Amino acid sequence: MNEGTSSTGRSSAADGTPIDPPASFVARANVTDGSLRDAFAERWPECWDRAADFLDWTSPYDRVLDAANGYDWFAGGTLNASYNCVDRHVEAGRKSHAALKWEGCLGETRTYTYHDLYREVNALAAALRARGVEAGDVVTTYMPVLPELPVTMLACARLGAVHSVVFAGYSADALAMRLADTGSTCLLTCDGYYRRGTAHDLKRKADNACLDVPQSVDRLIVDRLDDDRTYGDNYVEYATLVDEYGGETVDPVPREATDPLFVIYTSGTTGRPKAVRHTTGGYLAQVAWTSHAVLDLEPGDTHLCSADVGWITGHSYVVYGPLALGATTVLYEGTPDYPERDHLWGIVERNAVDVFYTAPSVIRAFMKWGAEYPERHDLSSLRLLGTVGEPVDETTWRWYYDHIANGECPIVDTWWQTETGGILVSTLPGVDPMRPGAAGPPLPGVSADVLGPRGTSVDAGEAGSLVLTRPCPGMAVGLGESTGEAPADWRYVTGDAAAVGADGYIRLLGREGNALNVAGRRLGTREIEAAIVGVEGIAEAAVVGVEGPQRDTALYAYVTPQRDAGPVSPLRERVREAVAAAIGGFAAPDVVVFTPDLPKTRSGKVLRRHLRRIADGEAVSDTGSLRNPEIVGELESIVDSVSE
Repeated sequence: MNEGTSSTGRSSAADGTPIDPPASFVARANVTDGSLRDAFAERWPECWDRAADFLDWTSPYDRVLDAANGYDWFAGGTLNASYNCVDRHVEAGRKSHAALKWEGCLGETRTYTYHDLYREVNALAAALRARGVEAGDVVTTYMPVLPELPVTMLACARLGAVHSVVFAGYSADALAMRLADTGSTCLLTCDGYYRRGTAHDLKRKADNACLDVPQSVDRLIVDRLDDDRTYGDNYVEYATLVDEYGGETVDPVPREATDPLFVIYTSGTTGRPKAVRHTTGGYLAQVAWTSHAVLDLEPGDTHLCSADVGWITGHSYVVYGPLALGATTVLYEGTPDYPERDHLWGIVERNAVDVFYTAPSVIRAFMKWGAEYPERHDLSSLRLLGTVGEPVDETTWRWYYDHIANGECPIVDTWWQTETGGILVSTLPGVDPMRPGAAGPPLPGVSADVLGPRGTSVDAGEAGSLVLTRPCPGMAVGLGESTGEAPADWRYVTGDAAAVGADGYIRLLGREGNALNVAGRRLGTREIEAAIVGVEGIAEAAVVGVEGPQRDTALYAYVTPQRDAGPVSPLRERVREAVAAAIGGFAAPDVVVFTPDLPKTRSGKVLRRHLRRIADGEAVSDTGSLRNPEIVGELESIVDSVSE
């Protein structure tokens, strides 16, 4: 489906100016109508019927938005998410097209056509139904990125059950909290998983979690390790059930558009994780439309998103968005650098990936390792690149554009949150020029503003709080607040700092809690970090502030150099000089700490609270959420030596 045409004739530009999408991309892009934002604005909220048109409805909805009792999208309509992601593609004659391609940590591969997916989803749905799972029940999954995970999600959706996907790296306590909070009585897990070639036990953690909840939990297990172990009477093997119920079909249960599809928890890096619930109709419509308009996916395309399925990015743009459009989604187990640092690029080449979507922290890792790794592979299949999860600085953006896009693929720098369900701020790759370091304008149908402390819009270029000023179909249940009865009175304060340019492009500055008061001026950490990463030889940086005895703020910059960056002493001075030149001498870091890595969660986010504690000389004990806990002790030693 192609939404309009355009004849943009602008060409790529030099640093500091916009870069137009290549004419070859625009010629076949899904969306090329430059007036689309105006058209959506004139018809809001009815404009979102365009997103609903990407779905098959069991019964039509009465209204696009019913604001009488909250904000109900497509109220009165019924549909089934599993049917929309599987059955209709089989019925349309695409049953032999690949739906899932999976690569395991040990080199195994599996491909599921849409017909294969249809059969296994039906078999598992029949098995779950026979074990008492009904519409509205919560089914929890606790497994790594295996094909059985999206199969389970779709089987739950087929029954009208609600799924809760728990990331396999979480502890038994984290799993127990989520089981208890949702009242889930069914758990699908596996015996273990491989990471960097080493087997890790998962069943034991699942056992401990189930012992720590008040309800009885029915347990199904996938044999991943193939180590001939027995699972005991508490478990039924997934393969046994699929074989037993193979060939059975389960009619997709029609669900109200406002019925829940899944519950997902915020990452929990600070405080107690928060449950976020997304509805069936609004969520699925938004992720399908944004997969079409922003990621430019269509049937037959192959999409690789590096996010774990346990995160919202994995839900929206590994499973539901691509499959709703009939695309092929690529799954991989493990890390981008095992067994070699070109592992991910080998996946791209082997699977002829069209669209690649990843986090800036992953790109910075690629930068640190060196361009020779992607250069080993033929990446010419790539048509579009994307970033997600955190702001991307201009230096990282340009490395991505030069070495992965080869200057020929548009890059969409997307902003959204677990709470919003899908992309809200981004360029439309077939319409808008790219501005390195700026995400772009709000998408058609999305309204956002940047507000100052008094709640009024800030001037162009000034920092403030990013606020959404209209609801969207994919947003979580109960999101935002209303000061009146009309949708125009709705607001959602995102918690992210941002600035908006005169051209309407939004530049994200990080979480508002990371802002620093330096010499009487409020700065976002991203401003300083972007200046540091702009220094030749620097791959990544994180800045924190520590309050001194006179209530002044000492700035600590944790800096990861690229390989072969040279001696650190001149590099340290170049870091300070770069910040002074970009912002002012008052913002130059007091302490520059060179480190091989930064403490990160398993989703790739830097844990700045750990860095603050290390800078303040405090011990860090809660390392369970880190994917690299060993770096904490190393950093403590480095900071001690730098401070002496």
